[in-house]
Amino acid sequence: MFSRLGSNSSLFEQGQNITSLSSVDTFDYNNNYNINLNGHSSFNSAMNGLESNAQEQLFNDNGYSFNSGYGLIDAAAAVGKAAGQSTFADVPNLGGNNWGADLVKAPEAWAQGYTGQGVVVAVLDTGVDFNHDDLKDNIWTNPKEIAGNSIDDDGDGLVDDVHGWNFVDNNNDVSDKFGHGTHVSGTIAGENNDFGVTGIAYDAKIMPVKVLGDDGSGSYTSISNGIHYAADHGANVINLSLGGGSSDSTLEKAVEYASSKGVIVVMAAGNDSGLQPNYPAHYADKSGIAVGAVDKNNQMANFSNKAGINSLTYVTAPGVNVYSTIPGNKYASYNGTSMAAPHVAGVVALMLSANHNLTDAQVRQIVAETAVHDTQMPNFGLSNFVTNSSATTSNFRVRNYEYGSYGSQNQLDDSNTVEFSGLSVSCTANSEFSSYQTLLNNLNYSITDSDDSTVSENILKQRKEMLEENLQMVT
Repeated sequence: MFSRLGSNSSLFEQGQNITSLSSVDTFDYNNNYNINLNGHSSFNSAMNGLESNAQEQLFNDNGYSFNSGYGLIDAAAAVGKAAGQSTFADVPNLGGNNWGADLVKAPEAWAQGYTGQGVVVAVLDTGVDFNHDDLKDNIWTNPKEIAGNSIDDDGDGLVDDVHGWNFVDNNNDVSDKFGHGTHVSGTIAGENNDFGVTGIAYDAKIMPVKVLGDDGSGSYTSISNGIHYAADHGANVINLSLGGGSSDSTLEKAVEYASSKGVIVVMAAGNDSGLQPNYPAHYADKSGIAVGAVDKNNQMANFSNKAGINSLTYVTAPGVNVYSTIPGNKYASYNGTSMAAPHVAGVVALMLSANHNLTDAQVRQIVAETAVHDTQMPNFGLSNFVTNSSATTSNFRVRNYEYGSYGSQNQLDDSNTVEFSGLSVSCTANSEFSSYQTLLNNLNYSITDSDDSTVSENILKQRKEMLEENLQMVT
């Protein structure tokens, strides 16, 4: 799941000319390319030359990859480093519905006494069922507010904000009818009480801040106000399992404000299968942490937005079939980067319970350095050639770096195509790259999506930009 802030759709115009591309460090485009050769069969040998020669390093020296950023968050290593120690020794897995805690190695930190004690995690979401048996003892209480006296005791302009505030309806009702925020909260701080779920930081406190309505949608204004509230009322960590496709200066400044006060903002990357995170996760180039989703085998979820080209502080965490609390003393399994982000928020809470003086910059650095980086280097280039009998058409695709391997989840998606036509190229065995560059300078293309009604304009724009970068990269 991923609470959205609205989207729109568009098709990009035909005839865009690729003449002013700049080189990039990595590329990734998981679609089919249709090449019309106009009878020039020698183009096929050029493509084969590219397949064997266009090998590029996918990782920066610091382990950052286009798909998964710095990789799977590792609580044993991150909390160990926060505590000034080496990574903690392995302990037996919990198994069952707590597989997410096992994957991020939270039990290793628990075994050393770090359970989130003394840390407040604000959950900016659809509210929280603070009467749930797995949450009720871990709900934050405003120490400066007196319940039920209808007086603004702490002078913040909000009356009786005893357990947070509702920025949708501007009242103190932070209950959750949608279920999203309660599910997120259980992953962060579900109690260690021998039933239900155990949160990653099971001794942390949850500060409920309702910024999304009962339908799961909201506004950047509500979110920005919620961030300021959490930062000003003692939150150490903010979880944002929400986002939208466009940037907003007020939201960006709110994230920066929280970071300036030492609050770590953890943001879900989004569920559009996009080539970069949505907002506010995109702001992790400066502040906070962006989070993508993996399954129990540490395979990148096909819905998860990728880290992208820019070196964001982006890590991955469990986000497929995650079991957690929902309203009414119930439990359910959800999918989404919304479920991955609270795993990271929980690990950050463990880090702060080990060292409460860590700054945003220090937390970001430790999380990135200690994450389990992807290490498998797939072949990188053009592959899957099919040439028809008259040698006038060749279908190929850019081999996609996905999930650390080239497997079943990485197959061709026929619903999205990019069409190239009217190409004329003459290549010899030793001139593949120069000739292909000449071809690109005269290439017109169009992008279509069979389901454009549900794909935001921003996502199509990202696909267009990445296509241009892909083509430049192989020259």
